[in-house]
Amino acid sequence: MTTDTPTSGPTPAASVGSSATVIHEGLPTQLPDIDPDETQDWIDSFNALIDERGRERARYVMLRLLERARQKQVGVPALRSTDYINTIPPEREPWFPGDEETERRIRSYIRWNAAVTVSSANRKGLEVGGHIATYQSSASLYEVGFNHFFRGKDHPGGGDQLFLQGHASPGIYARAFLEGRLSEQQLLRFRQEVQHGPGAGLSSYPHPRLMPEFWEFPTVSMGLAGINSIYQARFNRYLAGRGIKDTSDQRVWAFLGDGEMAEPESLGAIRVAAREELDNLTWVINCNLQQLDGPVTGNGKIIQELEANFRGAGWNVIKVVWGREWDALLARDVDGVLVNKMNSTPDGAFQTFSVESGAYNREHFFGPDPRLRAMVEHMSDRQIEKLPRGGHDYRKVYAAFDAATKTVGQPTVILAHTIKGWTIDALEGKNATHQMKKLTKDDLKKFRDRLYLPISDRDLESAYEANGTAPFFHPGADSPEIEYMLERRRQLGGSLPKRVNRSKMLTLPGDSVYAELRKGAGNHKVATTMAAVRLLRDWMKDPEIGKRIVPIAPDEYRTFGMDSMFPSAKVYDPLGQTFESVDRNMLLQYKMSPQGQLLHEGISEAGAMASAIAAGSSYTTHGEQMIPFYIFYSMFGFQRTGDQIWAMADQLARGFLIGATAGRTTLTGEGLQHADGHSPLLASTNPAVVHYDPAFSYEVAHIMRSGLERMYGSTEEHPQGEDVIFYMTVYNEPVPQPAEPADLDVAGLLKGMYRVTEVEQGEGPRVRLLASGVGFPWIDEARRLLAEDWGVRAETWSVTSWNELARDGVETGKWNLLHPDEAPRTAYVTEALGDDTAPVVAVSDYMAAVPLQISPWVPADYRVLGADGFGFADTRPAARRFFQIDAESVVVQALSALAESGEIDPARVGEALAKYRIDDPTAVADRSQEGGAA
Repeated sequence: MTTDTPTSGPTPAASVGSSATVIHEGLPTQLPDIDPDETQDWIDSFNALIDERGRERARYVMLRLLERARQKQVGVPALRSTDYINTIPPEREPWFPGDEETERRIRSYIRWNAAVTVSSANRKGLEVGGHIATYQSSASLYEVGFNHFFRGKDHPGGGDQLFLQGHASPGIYARAFLEGRLSEQQLLRFRQEVQHGPGAGLSSYPHPRLMPEFWEFPTVSMGLAGINSIYQARFNRYLAGRGIKDTSDQRVWAFLGDGEMAEPESLGAIRVAAREELDNLTWVINCNLQQLDGPVTGNGKIIQELEANFRGAGWNVIKVVWGREWDALLARDVDGVLVNKMNSTPDGAFQTFSVESGAYNREHFFGPDPRLRAMVEHMSDRQIEKLPRGGHDYRKVYAAFDAATKTVGQPTVILAHTIKGWTIDALEGKNATHQMKKLTKDDLKKFRDRLYLPISDRDLESAYEANGTAPFFHPGADSPEIEYMLERRRQLGGSLPKRVNRSKMLTLPGDSVYAELRKGAGNHKVATTMAAVRLLRDWMKDPEIGKRIVPIAPDEYRTFGMDSMFPSAKVYDPLGQTFESVDRNMLLQYKMSPQGQLLHEGISEAGAMASAIAAGSSYTTHGEQMIPFYIFYSMFGFQRTGDQIWAMADQLARGFLIGATAGRTTLTGEGLQHADGHSPLLASTNPAVVHYDPAFSYEVAHIMRSGLERMYGSTEEHPQGEDVIFYMTVYNEPVPQPAEPADLDVAGLLKGMYRVTEVEQGEGPRVRLLASGVGFPWIDEARRLLAEDWGVRAETWSVTSWNELARDGVETGKWNLLHPDEAPRTAYVTEALGDDTAPVVAVSDYMAAVPLQISPWVPADYRVLGADGFGFADTRPAARRFFQIDAESVVVQALSALAESGEIDPARVGEALAKYRIDDPTAVADRSQEGGAA
């Protein structure tokens, strides 16, 4: 167990005792050399072996020696990890430039206010939760950064980007309170964002959408901070490489937990950071050895495991394991017995040692070996109890941060050993710490004493009796501590975290760029994917926004017909192209460049999504408007990376997400896991996502133009652009592309539906047919069949967005509920379809639940056909017949609706069923298709 006691004395220039530096895996250990002559003899022998027999023989002998060392249980670390001690020995620690005693007091104030913030939020009658222990374990890590390293938005270099651990948010709020950025009332309203009025409370975690001037990066969905920080650092280099902004003086810092490293997204992209030599990236992993319910790896050593992972991936690894009080003991470790004990003690035991007394530690850690016991004979039990973990030692942490910022050519990870809930006796190191939200009066008194705070028992008790919580502590705006911390932030460029928008609005292209898509394709059939890509190419040629476009794809540029961009736009790579491409003699050769525009993410939708987030939020993180255009296999967008899309929305990022090869029956031959019939439903759950499912190229033009203008244009309601994400599903099936009608209802198109063909004049039954995307040709053919075979007149509607229509209906209902004294509004679906009682049949290449979203507002009999169930490999005609969504199926459904309403003889439905055999996919085995390959 350790304590946050006052410190004194100068920073030592070297460790106690003498120790020779031994290089192991490129890093020094701290084992003293008790016989330098013997050591030199071994080194001389090894040198002679190399000189006489060569490196290959020397390598073989070394491997055999390592093998023998393990057989004899010498305790040599694994080849990808080092001893369980600090990477930076005392003699290499830099001078600490701050006032350590003043910073200790500041840290104590923040610790107290952070804990009181959460405890007060769980007073009786409120109990909204929160996390006390995480920040207590990481306070020193954050405060070293805030006082000495993190550069703010006013720094000449542009400032750093901080990905702060979500559960530590109370500590970040507590610091902002001392700085005067937040009030005591706001701290009291932690996790109460609505009941006290807008802006009066504080969000639970870092949520930019909820606190848009404070938080910059959402991080509490564990694992996403890791991958997003990597691609943020990479995007910074991309901006510099393309000459858009000098980001050379900006660093990305990500604070993560050791338990969080179990998330696949945490470690999944670390090789990208090493491959691209992102020395502008530092990860600080708070290794308190605990996850939510218990030890991260009780029988193992998570710091060693992580070191092996990162070192193997090519990162610079700095371990901060032990505080300064261990330096003298390690200097006395002439036999390496202490280091061996550190290496062999599992995390579960270290967690136990952190909560036990000095006597227990003497007996169970030092006691089993007489050499270890002798090493601490001069120490009292209390001194042993107070031996600190490295993550709580300002000097050790400062040395690690300093080394990280000076590392060239590699990203750095700092593995800091801490104790969860440190300084709070009731929480410290306990398995249940994460679930403990409330501190009792006695807990608070002990905590106060541990922090040396001038809060009287009377003040504490009266506050606790009055409202079930302790008083916050502020030393006064003119106190030396506040002046010190504010001056440190002034020197570093202002307070953090902070989100600002200093971007300039763009001049958007006019009508001419959309003319090609609006005129149609004549007799040619064109897939909507190709239409979207065509417009993207034209955008990229625009003198104003062209360089702002960031095309992103996960190893599918050729699939989506974008390989023509390779020679001109080029694939971004910081090293350029160091090889001759195999297709170098072809027109569409693959080209890479440090100035490349295309972000080619390999087979990683998560990486591509992280790039889209970095690009889409560049208007605030860098003051540069960038337009991500992320195109992906439709199935692997919202289904695979939906959590990241929520983070994108939270971060107020903007951009285009293009779900290509959309639909359950359109991507033939690929089978179950490629057949997307539900992405619009997943998209509908995200309030920031505006989804469209266009059928025609002219619809693509209007939708993409609307997205560009809403997100990057200025309106009275949104002078700096709207914080939405445009998601468009497009298809790989070539279909007829008519010219835009002269009387096109553009407003209806953007609202979600408009009439394409009106019902023909005459007598007889009528139906209205609705379809989206690739389904429109089905209802167009059904319209012909109904007229020719059954004497039924039909009108057709293109539904460009089921989701937007449903949202309009919900919002209309809410408005009417809250305005009973005003004339009720009408949902757009109801208004568009009008008083006509003719049945409505809807179809799409998605499951029926997608078009069913609008059923409450359809003012007539409403029938829906959808592709429900798993996908499979076959031709499009066979798949559509199987799901009963093709033209003939629409006809039978329309006739069924008319029969039920009494407008036609029910026998005719049976006739149609027999004629078309819509229940038999073999009936369409002879039908051909085109453009089916992906």
